[in-house]
Amino acid sequence: MLSLILNILWLLFGGIVMAAGWLLAAVIMAITIIGIPWARACFTMFVFTLWPFGREAIDREVLTGRPDLGTGMAGAIGNVIWLVLAGIWLALGHVLAAIASAITIIGIPFAIQHLKFAGLSLWPIGKAVVDREVAAEARRRAATMQVRTAG
Repeated sequence: MLSLILNILWLLFGGIVMAAGWLLAAVIMAITIIGIPWARACFTMFVFTLWPFGREAIDREVLTGRPDLGTGMAGAIGNVIWLVLAGIWLALGHVLAAIASAITIIGIPFAIQHLKFAGLSLWPIGKAVVDREVAAEARRRAATMQVRTAG
């Protein structure tokens, strides 16, 4: 219930503006054809930005237990290109939104969320958005596998 209230307040107090930024980036990337891989990541982040509370972004490799194209070297190169083309601008928008949100006490949870998005804006390729409980379980499973392979 708390997540629902926070998500509604998020939309009313600025979340919709940053979601529009992600959607604009997705459209621009899709129009270029070559930017379709970035458009997919932008659209995922657009949906996440609309309804962020109760969900989180996690590396797909941690989630699935195996690497894929977006979590390997190709994803890293794609993220560097993304950083230069749009990542810096979206991150800056989220940082400015965080500053504006932090002015009031009620805005502090939104400021924290914007700062999380600012970091995500810099390196979004190779991420999946899942419920918070799913992300926690995936991290536990990955940690267990690391312990088993180390010992």
